[in-house]
Amino acid sequence: MFDAYGILERVKEKRPLIHHITNWVTIYDCANITRTFGGLPVMAHAREEVEQMVALANALVLNIGTLTPELVDTMMTTARAANKRRIPVVLDAVGAGATSLRTDSAISILNGTHVDVLKGNYGEMGAIAGVKSSVRGVESEGIDADPTAVARKLSADYRNTVVMTGKTDIVCGGGEIYLVDNGHRMMGSIVGTGCMAASVIACFAAVEGEHQKASAAAMACFDIAGELAAENARGPGSYKEAFYDAAYRLTRDEVESIMRVNRV
Repeated sequence: MFDAYGILERVKEKRPLIHHITNWVTIYDCANITRTFGGLPVMAHAREEVEQMVALANALVLNIGTLTPELVDTMMTTARAANKRRIPVVLDAVGAGATSLRTDSAISILNGTHVDVLKGNYGEMGAIAGVKSSVRGVESEGIDADPTAVARKLSADYRNTVVMTGKTDIVCGGGEIYLVDNGHRMMGSIVGTGCMAASVIACFAAVEGEHQKASAAAMACFDIAGELAAENARGPGSYKEAFYDAAYRLTRDEVESIMRVNRV
């Protein structure tokens, strides 16, 4: 089994710069969770500066949660610049399957650039894979297929790591599959946890070249923080505050004793 906490320690030591072109609804949360886990966030969307900014970065997050066609063009320009410099690219396909614009945009980015880590919930990933699925707004309401098979297909099609989030998070890449069974239902009570997870994945991918291991470790640490935060939370407000604190204060003992990750 991989050393999840060891990768987190490298994030804190190296403080990778994570360039985001992201969702306006959750942009503050993405910046904050990046900093909480030890990375440095920068939110740069202007086409005039993105190529210069990504050249300074250690990873790039693309999030289509509040997309426009113009913004998607900028994302592709930035991703291609990242590809040239071998900077890992994380695509969070928020709402794919809800509208054709979102689904088609995610597929265009995947076909027009190299995405190192493709992340989304079961419904979003099913829609991109062409499998019957249900997405309501940005929430998954089911997938008419074996999720693990969908993850395998997407990883093979796009030669990357795929992260499918749900009750069990599925990470597939490099011929490996990890099932992450950590997390807490309270994580669904606040807006933005999915977007925040993509930022954490980028932090870990910035310091660990085996992106399937980086992604599994990121999801494990993120979900464990979600479990710890629920212990004393009274509701969504106190839970969100506790979540940041738990993520910031994660220890090796907590990660290694609570982590429920199986390689299959």
